[in-house]
Order: sequence, then C-alpha cells, then structure tokens
Amino acid sequence: MSARPRRLLTGAVVTTAVAATVLAPSPASAGIVAPPDKIVIEVATVNGSGCPQGTAAVAVALDNTAFTVTYSDYLAQVGVGASPTDFRKNCQLSLIVHVPGGFTYAVASADYRGYAKLENGAHAVQKASYYFQGSPDTAQESHPFKGPYDNNWQATDQTDWGQLVWAPCGVKRNFNINTELRVSAGTSDPKKTNSFIAMDSTDGDIKTVYRLAWKECPA
Repeated sequence: MSARPRRLLTGAVVTTAVAATVLAPSPASAGIVAPPDKIVIEVATVNGSGCPQGTAAVAVALDNTAFTVTYSDYLAQVGVGASPTDFRKNCQLSLIVHVPGGFTYAVASADYRGYAKLENGAHAVQKASYYFQGSPDTAQESHPFKGPYDNNWQATDQTDWGQLVWAPCGVKRNFNINTELRVSAGTSDPKKTNSFIAMDSTDGDIKTVYRLAWKECPA
C-alpha cells in the first residue's frame, strides 16, 4: 500500500450483538417516528475485500432511528504501490435487526464519508445497494468523484417515502448492505502517481450512518 495520511483508528471489532449504544441522534433523524422499545442489531456476516475480519464495527443510536458502521481498512487505489486488484474494494454486511413487535422498518437515508486523493485525470465512484434476504426489491445509488481531488468526501443516499423498501412484517429477514469503492487512473500516469479513495474512521468521525424509517404493521 502506498503512503497516505495516517488517519485510521485501530482496534475496531465487528460486534455480534449490539444493543443501544451511546450515539447522539442526528438532526436529520428528527421527525422520524420510532418504536418505544430498543432495537438490537446482530451482524450475521461481514464479507469483502474492503472489510477484512475485525475492521468494521456497528452501533445503534439511542433513539432507534439510526445505526452507524465504522471501517478501519476500506481503501481502493491504483498506481504506485497498488496491486492489480486494489482498484476495487467492496463490503457486504448482512444484519439481523430485531424489531419491536408490531413495527417494520426501512433505510430512509445513508451518509457515507471518507477521504480521497485523486490525481488529475483519475476518477472514483462509491456505490451502495440495499435489499432484504429473499426480496426482489433492491435500492441502489452511486456517487462519482473526479481528480484532481485531495480532501474528505461525503455522499448521501436519500429515498422518498413511497420508494422505501420495507422489511416484511412478521418475518425475520436479514438486511443486506453492499458497498463498493472503485478508482481508475484514467488519463493520469499510474507508473508515477497513486490515486485512492477510502471509507474509514478518519480522525474518529468518518463513519457511515444509516437512518431508519418506521411504520406500524397491519393488524
């Protein structure tokens, strides 16, 4: 791996059962009706080149309207110091969400943050898709970035209420989130330069936040 700013936090561990941990509610979650009881999220599986074992952590907000994923080794790069497969990294989280009785949920929005250094002519993209186990409905979004670029980045996926993909009522289905980072040298010279895009825990505040929408199931 090529030299890059030392911003990663070490010691992130994938939790196997996360109850409500101390996370301040985001202003964007205001107005989202949540069930009175806490939710519990279990991480069923974490797979992908962007999230090796022990490099992703999940926590749930106190008000049950959001959960956060923190990565410590999620980086795609091309050029000097990069291997041929480093240009694309992905991570699939399969989550078991224990929902209070009588409620169902959907992911209303997601905020992704990271850092990118792209040479002039290079470009990158961040992608995400969301779906429930066994469901044909998949929501997906992508966000492109162009060089020259050397800064933090943020991307938001926002879904209108009518387009939300809801968890089936009364049925336990794993919720899957598949994210991807991809970078291309483009017209830059990969023999002399290095370009990368990362989604990680830079300075302790570069995290991915998923905000949940809730509704009552039919009687």
